Amino acid sequence: METDFTTAYIGLGSNLGDRAGNLLMAVRGLMEASLDVCALSAIYETEPVDIDSEVDFLNMAAEIRVRQVSATQMMARLLRIEYLLGRKDKSLMRPRTVDLDILFFGDMHIHTEFLTLPHPRLHLRKFVLCPLAEIAPDLVHPILHKSISDILADVDDHTEVKRWAPNAVIAAELEAMNA
Repeated sequence: METDFTTAYIGLGSNLGDRAGNLLMAVRGLMEASLDVCALSAIYETEPVDIDSEVDFLNMAAEIRVRQVSATQMMARLLRIEYLLGRKDKSLMRPRTVDLDILFFGDMHIHTEFLTLPHPRLHLRKFVLCPLAEIAPDLVHPILHKSISDILADVDDHTEVKRWAPNAVIAAELEAMNA
């Protein structure tokens, strides 16, 4: 019985269209791409960072286990999921239906034109760190040698990141209509 696997962490985000539906479809896409989804964070609503958009993002993190899949192969699968969910432009400064990023792939260090691991900006962004800290607070960054919870505690990012509560939004809208 084969038990050799790699644990990877993926950041998921959406700020176009049905943001929650896009995240759900992305998780389904991960499973259909033969990626074993072991854990999912809650969904967080976050301000756009480095993107010209008035619409907030919904973000989450996933823990994935893979066998006989390289980091490059995983990235290719993520790009295909993005494409199938309507993302045609991979430029950084644009709103997106879905954005899937490999944050960690085991403790691998990679720097190519196609892929950099660990993700080069994850330690600077609360919208990545908050959901990741929920599912892997003790995960140690292989370059910074700090846990995700410690990196989050020290991050110099003052954007608002809050747990998404869609029922609270609906209740507030109903209350405003009845006032």
